[in-house]
Amino acid sequence: MRIADRLIQPDSADVYVIAELGVNHDGDPRRAVELAQAAARAGADAIKLQLFEADRLMSRDAKLAAYQKAAGETDPIAMLRRLELSIGDMAPVVDQARALGVHAIVTVFSVELVAVAESLPWHAYKTASPDLIHLPLLVELARTGRPLILSTGAATLDEVRQTMHWLSSLDALERTAVMQCVSSYPTPMQHAELAGIPAIAAISCGPVGYSDHTPDLDTGALAVSAGAVLLEKHLTYSRSAAGPDHAASLEPAQFAEYVRRARAAAIRPRPPSPEPLKRVLDIERDVRTVSRQSLVLTRDLAAGHVLTRSDLTFKRPGTGLPPSLLDRAIGARLRSSKPADGLLTTDDLA
Repeated sequence: MRIADRLIQPDSADVYVIAELGVNHDGDPRRAVELAQAAARAGADAIKLQLFEADRLMSRDAKLAAYQKAAGETDPIAMLRRLELSIGDMAPVVDQARALGVHAIVTVFSVELVAVAESLPWHAYKTASPDLIHLPLLVELARTGRPLILSTGAATLDEVRQTMHWLSSLDALERTAVMQCVSSYPTPMQHAELAGIPAIAAISCGPVGYSDHTPDLDTGALAVSAGAVLLEKHLTYSRSAAGPDHAASLEPAQFAEYVRRARAAAIRPRPPSPEPLKRVLDIERDVRTVSRQSLVLTRDLAAGHVLTRSDLTFKRPGTGLPPSLLDRAIGARLRSSKPADGLLTTDDLA
């Protein structure tokens, strides 16, 4: 695949490093610009932001993940409202990244926000791990024609294979990279699951990377040795700051050392890769449940109502019908009345 002027291919000796700013800006656009500057100084090739609207993403059944509770959060919707950046807030961050020669990437969490995201000149899009199976979102992102990076935390190899099949049918596979990931924040080093890198590479003809949530400085180098040609690592101004992601991130000096070690590993002969293995760990199951999205009703509906596309949207958690079953839900009849913002399940459909 190619991101702007950068060719990224399997077996490349030039690892592509993404500084994930995530929500470590604490909802402050000025801090986001400062983090972009820190990423450039640390040697990152790209920065990544997250575009979401709390009320659009979270249903009334949304719950906090365990790591978010451990960080002191008490309400999932209030947490995300506090951490939102609007597309207008992101514009100066993108401008700063481009001025510094750093690519700008964004994760879009809702179908409706893809068109909003298109107002800025992103170099690529990325999907969060829970949205690997969010077919309607993948369709909208593929239609932009931009490069796409997929994270695969808490996903099975069959789910990765299914998504690659979808993207192939959308003529997007040749501009897609896939990232092995463990959806645990932070990820203990013994659960880094680097064997997932060659497992994904075995079913992919494109570049494979590693989205790293471990606290260690050497994990990137180890991932490169296992075959990763892209790395993503969270960057923060302080690991002790209040918020859900700071503790699983690196501060600027640490990030610079992380990049240095990864690049050094990329130019050395690679040792044999670990035995390929891609699995869902027990430490990921909580995030898998609360962060995947489901079909959700947009309004109160009576029993017997025949569902239309306008009756349905996609929100967290992932305990209802998955977005990939949208076409099955359209035209189905409700067995009983359902409230707005309620998750749709198989039992609801006649």
